[in-house]
Order: sequence, then C-alpha cells, then structure tokens
Amino acid sequence: MKILPDESPVSRSSAHDGRTRRSVVGLLLEAGPITAAEIGRRLGISAAGVRRHLDALVDDGDAESGPAAAWQHAGRGRPAKRYRLTAAGRGKLEHTYDDLASAAMRQLREIGGEEAVRTFARRRIDAILDGVAPVTPGDDGVLKDGALEDAAQRVAEALTGAGYATTTTRVEGPATGIQICQHHCPVSHVAEEFPELCEAEQQAISELLGTHVQQLASIANGDCACTTNIPLSLPLPPLPLPRPLPSVPGAAGAPDSAAASDHAAAPDNEKEKGASA
Repeated sequence: MKILPDESPVSRSSAHDGRTRRSVVGLLLEAGPITAAEIGRRLGISAAGVRRHLDALVDDGDAESGPAAAWQHAGRGRPAKRYRLTAAGRGKLEHTYDDLASAAMRQLREIGGEEAVRTFARRRIDAILDGVAPVTPGDDGVLKDGALEDAAQRVAEALTGAGYATTTTRVEGPATGIQICQHHCPVSHVAEEFPELCEAEQQAISELLGTHVQQLASIANGDCACTTNIPLSLPLPPLPLPRPLPSVPGAAGAPDSAAASDHAAAPDNEKEKGASA
C-alpha cells in the first residue's frame, strides 16, 4: 500500500471529509432528529454532500432516519426524512469506561448500600454544578423577570462542560416552561443500571432553580435526549360548574310554600278530627 504524504491533495481532502463528518455527527447529537437540508444549511455544504455523510453513517449503524412528526411537516409533498444518532453511534462518543464504572458502582452498593450510591450520585452532580448560583428572589420576595431562564442556561452550560451537550428551549402554550435538553450523556450506560444518577441530577437542578422540575425523557430509557421541563406558569384550573338557581315561590314549576305547608298539615288535622269523634 502506498503511503501518501500529509500534504497531498488526497490527504487534505480526506482530512476535510473527516472534519465535515464530525460536524455532521455533532449536529445529529445536538439537534437530532434533523433533516439533511437543515444540516447542509447550518454547515454551508450541499445537500448531496450531506447525504453522502449520512448514508455512510447509516451504513455503519451510527445513524438512523425516520419520518417527521406531524407537527414538523409543513407544506405539501412528502415530508423529509429526519436523522439522528443511534445508540451505537452515541456510544462511540463515550470514553468513560462504562464497564469499569458499573463494576465500581456495584461494589459501592455492596459495601455501603443504596444510601452510598445516592450520596455518590449527589456529590457528583454537585461538583458539576458547583459554579451555578442558586436562584434567589429579590428584596420584595419576587423573582426578577428572566431569572429562571438565565439560571437554566447556566445549568446547561455547566452540563455541557461536563460532556452533556446541553441546550435550553422555551416552550409556549397553556403551561409555559423551559426545557433543558441533554443531547448526550457520558454515563448513560451506567445510569441504565443506576437511575440514582438521573434522580440526583433532577433533585440538584430543582434545588438550584427553587422550583419543581419534571423529567420528560431520558437517554438511559432509550430516548434521543434527556429532557427536563421547568414550568414557568401553571395551567389555569377548570372553571367550576354553575350551581342550580334556588327555586322562587310562586314561579312556574316551583311548589308554593303555603300550599305545601297546608298539605303537610292536612294529615294532622284529620287525626285531630278522628280523636274528637
């Protein structure tokens, strides 16, 4: 086999393809499921070039395609395929020695029990979020506008620094909220066996933000991202059913109180007549 010099045109082309492939993988990780057209738009390359990389990733089992959800389809025609990384593709990004970590966690549980596992999980996430200041209300006891959004973004940045590739998205609707999406989890295989890792994350985020949070999805459970919802407003409760109006004496369909009283007294009068006879 002929070895090409580093500066040869083929070598430079191969290196460029490698960088492009990594960029495509990065978008599948952070924004998937995503269309080939959107990848091309973000990277500034042709759709044909994007599909070449996507086809290679699909052939290797590192990516998969699926139809768009109904809400993602706009306009006429057949909806475009959307691509995302498979578990195998995501696994190639991990360098956490999952087997060793899982074995260590099992030993920890055997030696110290479930409480030792929970303590370790909490100390781990506390170390990751150590630089994130908790949300505190102002002197009037009210949170400033945007305080939760800013804090959620700081949490996302801290998680990204620990390898979680995390973004935040504001969700509008009857219940407005912010979603923290972890597109990658460096300990997902360990978390499948030890959900305490995920539980500690949710608890720590909730305490930092000073509000209830809800996990909507988890990579450890087979979802494409770990999604935590932070409610900004609660949906309005349903209106109570109207109470029936009280009946008005003398109105049509309503019994007359005087007549009802006379009718009720009638049996007693008859008894008195019988006694006097």
